[in-house]
Amino acid sequence: MLEKVIQSLRSDRRFMSSVAHWQVIPAREGRYEEFPPEIDGRILAAVRNKGIRRLFTHQYQAYAEVRRGNNIVVVTPTASGKTLAYNLPVLQSLIEEAQAKAMYMFPTKALSQDQQAELNEILLGGEIPVRIFTYDGDTPRSIRISVREEGRVVITNPDMLHMGVLPNHTKWIKFFQTLRFIVIDEIHTYRGVFGSHMTNLIRRLKRICSFYGAKPQFICCSATIGNPKSLAEKIVEEPVTLIGENGAPAGERHFVFYNPPLVDPIQGIRRGVVKESQRLATQLLKMKVKTIVFARSRLRSELIAGYIRDSLKNLYTEDSRITVASYRGGYLPNERRSIEQGLRKGKIQGVVSTNALELGIDIGGLDASILAGFPGTIASTWQQAGRAGRRSGVSLSILVASASPIDQYIIRHPEYFFGSSPESGWVDPDNIYILSDHLKCAVFELPFEEGEELAGNYREVLDYLEEHGVIRYTGGKWFWSDRSYPAEKVSLRSSAPGNIVIVDATQGRQTVIGEMDKPSAKLLLYDEAVYIHRGDQYIVKKLDLENQRCYVEDTKDNYYTDSIVKTDIKVLEQDSRESSTGMETVIGDILVRTQATKFKKLKFGTHENIGYGEIDLPAEQMHTRSVVLLFCPGSAAGRAFGQRTELEQPIIMQRLGTLVRNIAPVFLLCDPRDLGVSARLKDIVFECPALYVYDNYPGGTGLSEGFLENAPAILQGALELVAECPCSQGCPSCIGPIGSDPEEELSGFNPKESIREFLIGWLGKKK
Repeated sequence: MLEKVIQSLRSDRRFMSSVAHWQVIPAREGRYEEFPPEIDGRILAAVRNKGIRRLFTHQYQAYAEVRRGNNIVVVTPTASGKTLAYNLPVLQSLIEEAQAKAMYMFPTKALSQDQQAELNEILLGGEIPVRIFTYDGDTPRSIRISVREEGRVVITNPDMLHMGVLPNHTKWIKFFQTLRFIVIDEIHTYRGVFGSHMTNLIRRLKRICSFYGAKPQFICCSATIGNPKSLAEKIVEEPVTLIGENGAPAGERHFVFYNPPLVDPIQGIRRGVVKESQRLATQLLKMKVKTIVFARSRLRSELIAGYIRDSLKNLYTEDSRITVASYRGGYLPNERRSIEQGLRKGKIQGVVSTNALELGIDIGGLDASILAGFPGTIASTWQQAGRAGRRSGVSLSILVASASPIDQYIIRHPEYFFGSSPESGWVDPDNIYILSDHLKCAVFELPFEEGEELAGNYREVLDYLEEHGVIRYTGGKWFWSDRSYPAEKVSLRSSAPGNIVIVDATQGRQTVIGEMDKPSAKLLLYDEAVYIHRGDQYIVKKLDLENQRCYVEDTKDNYYTDSIVKTDIKVLEQDSRESSTGMETVIGDILVRTQATKFKKLKFGTHENIGYGEIDLPAEQMHTRSVVLLFCPGSAAGRAFGQRTELEQPIIMQRLGTLVRNIAPVFLLCDPRDLGVSARLKDIVFECPALYVYDNYPGGTGLSEGFLENAPAILQGALELVAECPCSQGCPSCIGPIGSDPEEELSGFNPKESIREFLIGWLGKKK
């Protein structure tokens, strides 16, 4: 079936006219090993009931290394059998050691539920006497005692371990005393800020285990990333054996880079990624191809799903008997599980998701994946593309480029994407903000003893916390002395703890329909905002930040809303100043003040602006790290900038900020949202033009320092993007759309050419 669809696409002139690159990744044969002879017969019967006759080579290697007592990290693509790679040695050991326990940790509750179902199939299929439980926020209180007392395998997530298990470890004595294995799945997700929290969480977990006399073994699994061994070792802070040779077979994959057609060749404006992804998905679904679409935001996932459903509407054919669902964070647990089950059973043929389905949740056999915009990293792109396709047979992945410069860079440089190894993950567990938060939690859990090693500069932080009265030092130990519960004030995934509960108050219903973190709520749930949930529209009547409630009501308005955000920066401290890449650079601390002040009303379908509204919410303030690029008169950058006219200079600064913000993530191996950029024509602190590139997280996460190290490659990439873009004066794909600034219309010069000449003069290169 899919082979015929691919042939029809190749012969479709309209489709092929927008194809920038078509890569065929050949099928791969599997490599196998026989089951080890000591495997318990009940386990063997269970896996054979699932149709597994032999092990893939990486599964066999994982089993052997775990049985030798080594920590491991298994790194293979999606659908390569990583689950069996850890279930096999863990279950065998738990059968042999009657008191041994295991903890499985997954980054999301959905994955936890999915893995319990997978394990239950093995346990029930072979009548294996190992009790397994999931322990997360959805676990009923009535069975939590059974989990602690009877669970041989406890499946949880970092948030529940942080908030519910470690602070209450005295209730888990029996479990921690015999904890033998800790499985950390999807370890590639623990990068940057989340990863820094995760390392500190594992420190606390190991500390509790040591207190009860246990030294568990770590089994880590990951999708393909650049540095799996070093990332795993950074998170568990122990030596780890890498198992990276994939033995699983794979079917042929067609990977298409698709650049939407131009609707205005003069200005370089292309058809929007939302409408084009919807059109392609609808085309595939009508051809009976089960399809997943990945969108870059919650709003886009709802819009694309809604547009697909509208395009399929047909009363007489029951929408061609095609069901399409949206899936994203903020849905209630029963909604998420209903969608997952519908995909597995084939009742749902299409799904539009944020990266919530990027991880290894079992969603059945999908044949095609459409990526509505570059996900931000090569690793995520492969992960999302791999959600469609089976071990045998053909699969199709289409990357639909948005107008953003990073998308256009990738779409025009397929050799960069297909020739580069996936990004490396890094963590900074000694980030002072993150470390101090977890030290509070650690002291609350157990008094901290003099000389105890948890982190390099813990003594300085403990002294600071003592000065502020939250801990006290006596008898060679630090004790918790505050009335608060520290874990509840520390969020592992965002800078602000606590979520906003969204309540449907239509005609007095008072029904909870979703949730959202506080920073996002200030941008999406302001009064009069339109909130879209599974295709239904609601208007926000009241956002109550203090009580963490948002009240919404049904609406049928034919528009959605988007906030307009303003950012101010104040320099707090300068750590160093040096010359680099023909410019002066400063590394230091800044205060970033962000506030949504207005919102736009955008019409469904056309996305035209039909009005504005005011937003009255408190600003978010963040103390973080920044690298400041200074265009001082004596530097090459300053001289090149000084050669531009007074009319050009302010526009060059703004356009340069746009260019850097969108191209830097390609080289810094981060999500664009991890970076902030602010341009100033004459900075009052440095008394010259300045470009601030800062870490979008309190305390910083090392990206500013990384920018400084990678500045030559970033700036050369920016020059290449501007020089190779086919537009005449600038467009959304390079320096940004022309015409939004009245000064540009009156300037009489070509902004794109000015940026290009400025970069050539700065870098001293011809292009």
